[in-house]
Amino acid sequence: MAEVPLFPLRTVLFPGGLLPLRIFETRYVDMVGRCMREGNDFGVLLITGPGSAQTGPVPGLARVGTSARIVDFNALPDGLLGLMCRGARRFRLVSRRLQADGLHVAAVEWLPESPPSALAPEHRPLARVLRRVLQELGDTARHLETDFDDAGWVSNRLAEFLPLERSAQQELLELDDAQERMRALAPLIEVPPEGEEQA
Repeated sequence: MAEVPLFPLRTVLFPGGLLPLRIFETRYVDMVGRCMREGNDFGVLLITGPGSAQTGPVPGLARVGTSARIVDFNALPDGLLGLMCRGARRFRLVSRRLQADGLHVAAVEWLPESPPSALAPEHRPLARVLRRVLQELGDTARHLETDFDDAGWVSNRLAEFLPLERSAQQELLELDDAQERMRALAPLIEVPPEGEEQA
């Protein structure tokens, strides 16, 4: 069991995925400072009920989330702190508490990390589609650690880029089997014939 600071959001972070953030509240500025000094991650959990990370107690949170590692930061033109974070490990929420400064802190248990799993032949065209999508990210893509041959990495990227309901993304995050995640996503993607995706 481990204890991590939480950043509840109305978004689902997948392992290996990118999460840009604008930080302005004191509790999160302090949290980020501690994480950077100590080399620690913070946890991201989907808000499932009314409320937000900016209004104190959050009534509802998903039970499974992902730790976020800060990979870049900069001062934004508006004076706020800009972060680029990358998803690391999935965890299950055991309990949570609210500190006096309004920061959520959780006791979590880390979920087993999935071993590399080769893409099934029928899913390889989806990796081609993903390559095309990632080209649109431009310079931001440099923060990704790509593995287009791994079903886990490919399925996580597709799950975050497809226009899915947050609840559907959360269900995909909670799947332990990367091949099962790929099978769930494959029917949602129209794959152009090879060569046409570069047109």
